Amino acid sequence: MNSRILLTASDGFELNAYRAEPEDTPRGGVVLVGEVWGINHWVRSMADRWAAEGYLVIAPAMFDRVEFGYETDDYSRLPREIMQQFSQETALLDLAAAVEAAAEGGKVGVTGYCFGGMLTWRAAANVDGIAAGSAYYGGGIDGYIGMTPKAPLETHFGAQDHGIPMEQVEALAKAHPGVDVYTCDADHGFCCDERDRFDPETARTAWERSVAFFHTHVG
Repeated sequence: MNSRILLTASDGFELNAYRAEPEDTPRGGVVLVGEVWGINHWVRSMADRWAAEGYLVIAPAMFDRVEFGYETDDYSRLPREIMQQFSQETALLDLAAAVEAAAEGGKVGVTGYCFGGMLTWRAAANVDGIAAGSAYYGGGIDGYIGMTPKAPLETHFGAQDHGIPMEQVEALAKAHPGVDVYTCDADHGFCCDERDRFDPETARTAWERSVAFFHTHVG
């Protein structure tokens, strides 16, 4: 059964989330962090896909703390202003609430894409209760390269992703030799079948790699 739920962070803030349940007893839990587009159709489909692998999945709405008035009608400014309001500190509280909810299924793995890939790394380094992480094309590497994951972690990057220079990816791999850093000949968003950058073969390889990684470290 899949449903919309509310999570309560440790500071009392309530945020929305999507919960996907496996048909049988969970083999573990997964926290899935989407892109900046929220819990959209593709994110829900990926949550359902992880549930089909046997995991109890929680996909938190990471921008629920962002709020706007009517100061401007220039909607082109919204993405930038959303990120200006976004707090990495409270994001970790929200992720911790999602991990707690997913732990109903057992050990918890965290995975995410783009914005969610960045938060996957931050969560693996800062949030307790995470057994493994699988991060996809997380940007802003300079902002988290100094954070050491406390759980086994793998990352996936596209060599054709002009928003994430390979020099940064190489620096990340050098700084964290214990992390599996995979690169492929693809663009940003290569695993999303609702984008024109979708690369089916690369997406399939990365998906199989993530599932095997979680089967090993989560359950």
